Amino acid sequence: MANNQQANETEQLRQRNRELSILNTIAQSLNREVDLAQALHTALSHIVDLFDLRTGWIWLLDEETDTPYLATAIDLPPVLANNPEAMQGHRYCYCLDTYQSGEMSGASNVSLVTCTRLRDLIDGAGQIQNHASVPLYAHGKPLGLLNVLSEDWRELTEDELRLLYTVGDMLSIAIERARLFATSTQYGILEERHRLAREIHDTLAQALTAISLQLETADVLLDAGASYDKAHTLVMQALELTRSTLEEARRSVLDLRATPLVGRTLYDAVSALIVSFKDAHDITVKFTMRERRPLSPHIEMSLYRIIQEGLNNIATHANATQVTLTITSSPEQLRLVLKDNGIGFDAEQLLPDDSYGLIGLNERVRLLGGNLDVSSTVGQGTQLNMTIPLVKGEILP
Repeated sequence: MANNQQANETEQLRQRNRELSILNTIAQSLNREVDLAQALHTALSHIVDLFDLRTGWIWLLDEETDTPYLATAIDLPPVLANNPEAMQGHRYCYCLDTYQSGEMSGASNVSLVTCTRLRDLIDGAGQIQNHASVPLYAHGKPLGLLNVLSEDWRELTEDELRLLYTVGDMLSIAIERARLFATSTQYGILEERHRLAREIHDTLAQALTAISLQLETADVLLDAGASYDKAHTLVMQALELTRSTLEEARRSVLDLRATPLVGRTLYDAVSALIVSFKDAHDITVKFTMRERRPLSPHIEMSLYRIIQEGLNNIATHANATQVTLTITSSPEQLRLVLKDNGIGFDAEQLLPDDSYGLIGLNERVRLLGGNLDVSSTVGQGTQLNMTIPLVKGEILP
């Protein structure tokens, strides 16, 4: 009696080890792939092999229309492979209809007679008697259906169905992850377009305008008979600015977002930016940064670009002589105040071309989840108040 119990326990342990090995193999195959089609095909290959199955296929529901389509299949038997219409998702199917109606809650065996998709092919099905269906869900949302046929056309056991249902959960997670990745990629492409537009306005457009002015001035000097040295100096300055602009263009395209911050803190990078700004425009800048805590690279780079754009706007439109920049941060939020003593403006009289810089600033702040408040009076300067919330992970330890 004791020997029988020990033998049963040994067999159960062997079975559990096999199940864990199967789950581990499939999990690894899913984790290695980001592309949804490849991930499902690889996982299905392992499922067919590790469960000693004859064939299998996966239906997925289109995210927009909920129409089922065949996502992947492995070694379809001739009765299916030679009848493409049988594997079209729009065809009425008992399994899919039951699944989409919410009546299929777990893995189950479905007889060939019951399966409306396959019963018309019963004459050519040979020994095929049934297949197993495994529903795929993510947080209660229907994703699709896994169908498999055993090697000897038998019904799958309860243990096999239970394990397949667990595998179905893993597939569901992989499907949801792949779709989220695809969505984030599309969002990233859109964000990249916006980023490039901001980069062009922040750096390239400003620099190209300066280059154009220098070359036009040199041309006027030459036409007026001025000395060669004066025109040559302007041309050389334009050439130097062209080189730095070209490098900035390369950095923008390559998305070297942290380039101005490489090897430097945000405080040091902004200080260097202010020195260049003062040299170029003869405008005094008082810079104060309280609580110099390190922030995430994304936040720091965004702040750098916000400050850069704000200073460019002042140089272009404000006719100011003094600027005050203050950055204050706490664990919950960051506040940036940029104030000038320039000519100010009336928001109702602002032309579209003049407001583009403010639009760009507002977009940058909004992308960080923050708020921008603009206060200006004609003849009394302008003050920009930016408040940006900080979440866990944006302030580094």
